[in-house]
Amino acid sequence: MFSPSKFFDLDHTEHRVIFENLEHVWQALPKISAYLQFRLKPAILGKTIGKPFISNQVFIGQGTVIEQGAMIKGPAWIGENCEIRNGCYIRENVIVGNNVVAGNSCEFKNCLVFDGAQIPHFNYVGDSLLGYKSHLGAGVILSNVKLDKTEVRVATAEGSLSTGLRKFGAVVGDHAEVGCNSVLSPGSLIGKNAIIYPCSQWRGILPAWHIAKLRQEVTMIQRRDRSA
Repeated sequence: MFSPSKFFDLDHTEHRVIFENLEHVWQALPKISAYLQFRLKPAILGKTIGKPFISNQVFIGQGTVIEQGAMIKGPAWIGENCEIRNGCYIRENVIVGNNVVAGNSCEFKNCLVFDGAQIPHFNYVGDSLLGYKSHLGAGVILSNVKLDKTEVRVATAEGSLSTGLRKFGAVVGDHAEVGCNSVLSPGSLIGKNAIIYPCSQWRGILPAWHIAKLRQEVTMIQRRDRSA
C-alpha cells in the first residue's frame, strides 16, 4: 500500500538494501541502526574546515566538506560531495547520500537522506526518510513523537494504520518541497513532487504531484497613532 517505490527511486541511494522486502516504507526506520552496525567502516575521506567534532563511528565520503562547528556523533554514514555546514548536529544512526546539503542549526537523528536532498536552515529531521532532491525550507520541522507518547499511526481515507513505531516523523518523497516554517506531524507521508505551502501544519498523506495550499486571511487597518 505504501511501498518504498511509491515515494523513492531507489537508484538514488547506495543503501537500497534497507528497503528490500518492505510492505510499508516506514519499516525501513528500525533497520537503520543494524545496517550501520554491520556495514559502517569509519573513515574520513573528505575535507574538514577548522575543528568540527567527528566521532570514531563515522564514514565521510570523498569531496564532502565538514565545516567548523558541526558535530557528528554517529554512527553515521555521509556520502560524497556533501556540505555539512557550521552548526549542523548529526546524532545517532544517520545515513546521508551524495551531494546533500545539511545546513546551519539542522539536527538529524535516525534518518536516511537520499542523494541530492537539501536541508539547509534550522530544520529537525528525526526518524524520517527524505527522497532524492527533496527540499525542506527554512525552519521546517518533522515532528517525530506524539504529545501523548503513544504509537504513531498513519491517517488514511480508510482509517488510521498502525506503524508499530512510537517515533516516526515523515516520509518526504523524491523532488518534494516543504515550505518555510511548516510542521509535519508524526506519521506524515508526502508523495513524489508534492508541495506544501509555507507555514503549514500538515498531518496525513499528501499524494504525489499534489499541492497543499494554506490560505491566510489578512486584514489591514489604519494606525490611530500617527505621531511618529
